[in-house]
Amino acid sequence: MKPKVCVLRAAGTNCDAETAHAFRLVGAEAETFHVNRLREAPKRLRDFQILAVPGGFSYGDDVASGRIFANELMTSLRDELLAFVDRGGFVIGICNGFQVLVKSGLLPRLDGQAAQQATLTDNTSGVYQDRWVKCTGTAGKCAWIADAAEVELPVAHAEGRFAASDAVLDRLEAAGQLCLRYSSGTCHNGSARDVAGICDTTGRVFGLMPHPERFLRWENHPRWTREPRRTEGDGVRFFRAAVAKLA
Repeated sequence: MKPKVCVLRAAGTNCDAETAHAFRLVGAEAETFHVNRLREAPKRLRDFQILAVPGGFSYGDDVASGRIFANELMTSLRDELLAFVDRGGFVIGICNGFQVLVKSGLLPRLDGQAAQQATLTDNTSGVYQDRWVKCTGTAGKCAWIADAAEVELPVAHAEGRFAASDAVLDRLEAAGQLCLRYSSGTCHNGSARDVAGICDTTGRVFGLMPHPERFLRWENHPRWTREPRRTEGDGVRFFRAAVAKLA
C-alpha cells in the first residue's frame, strides 16, 4: 500500500501544494490538512505514516517564525504528535516547518524531551535571503537522506540561522543528528556549524531550511538552459528516501 502523508497547513502556509506533489511524485498518497481540521479530530493523525509541515509564513511569522504554529500544535495536539513519532511515524519540516518543529520541541528532542533545545533565529546578515545553496548530507542516521552527495536547493528565509548551546551542538554532532550542512564556505545565514538541517534521535523526524519541494524538475533550476539536463531535481531524493522505507 502507498504510505499516507498528512501535509499540515495553517494561515500563511504557502508550500503545501508543492510538498504534497513531491510525495505523490515518489509514490505516496498525500492529503493536505488545515490544522483546524486536525484539532477537531486529533485521532485522524493515526491514519497517516508521514507528517509534513511545509514552508511559508505561518500566522504571518508574528512573534517569531513558526512560534505561534508551534505553540498551537503543542497545546492542542501534543499527545497525538508525540505518539505519532513514538510509534514509528516519519516527520519532515521544511523552512517554516523546520522552525515549527524546533520551537515545538519535536526537534532535536534529546533525551526524549519535547521541550525547545535549539532555535532558528535571524540571519547574521540581518536581511531576507532568497538564493540557491549547495548542501551535503550525512547518510546513516537520517531516514530522509540516502547518501552524501552534494545537492543544490533554493532557500528563502530571514530567520534561518540554527543556534544552540555548545553542549547541545556537541551532542548532536556526536550522534550524527547534524545531518545536512551548507557546503564549505557557502553558509549564508550564520548557522552554527553550517547546519542546514537536523534530525531527531530516531532519524525519522527531519527539519531543513532549504526547500526540496521547489526543485523537483530540472526546469526549476535557474540554470536549466545552460547546464546539462538532469532527469530530476535534487529535492526529489529526500522524499523518495523516506517513502521507500515505508512502501
